[in-house]
Amino acid sequence: MTKIKICGIRRKEDIRYLNETSPDYCGFVFAKSRRQVTSGEAEELRELLDDGITPVGVFVNEKEDVVADMVNRGVIDIAQLHGDEDEDYILRVKALLKRGKIMKAIRVQNEESVLQAEKIPGDLLLFDAYSKAGYGGNGETFCWSYLEKVSVPYFLAGGLGIWNVKKAVDYLHPYGVDLSSAVETDGYKDKEKIAEIINLIRNI
Repeated sequence: MTKIKICGIRRKEDIRYLNETSPDYCGFVFAKSRRQVTSGEAEELRELLDDGITPVGVFVNEKEDVVADMVNRGVIDIAQLHGDEDEDYILRVKALLKRGKIMKAIRVQNEESVLQAEKIPGDLLLFDAYSKAGYGGNGETFCWSYLEKVSVPYFLAGGLGIWNVKKAVDYLHPYGVDLSSAVETDGYKDKEKIAEIINLIRNI
C-alpha cells in the first residue's frame, strides 16, 4: 500500500488532525518557508505525535551537524535533504548519525537527473518538480514518465492532490506520496482535506 506523507506541519491542531487521520509520515520544514518551524517547535509537536506516524525533517543546505543532531535526539526519524546536498555531504551526515535515515529530494529537470539519483547513498529518494523560484513546495507537477525506469523505492511529490493522486499511484506505484498545499485551506492544514485524500489513497 502506498505510504502517505503530510508535510508542512506547524501547529498543534495539525498534529491533532494527523493523529485522527493516521498518515504514515509527518513532515516538519526547517528550511525558509511559510511553513517553517524551529527545532524547539518541532520538538514540542513531536511529543504530541502518535508513535505510529514517522516524523521527517526537511532541510535545505543545512550544516551537517545540525541535521544529525535533530535525528540523533529523536526529534525526527528521517532527514529529508531538499537542497544541493551532494554525495560527500550525505556521507558526512551518515557518519554522524547514531539512528535514523536520510531521504534525498531530487528536483526533476529531465530523465538523466532521475537516473543519476539512484546512485545517491541515501536510504530513500523523493522526486519533486524543479523550479527556478526555489527548492520545493511550488505545487507544480513534472513529467511522471521520467520515473518509469526507477528501480528503488521513492516518494512522489509536486502538485499532487485529490484531482490527480489516484492517477499518479496507478501509473507509477511509488513507495509513497508527499502532500502539502493540496491539504490546506487559506495556507493552513485542513482536516477534511487530509482525511479525504488519505481515504482515497488507501482505497486505490
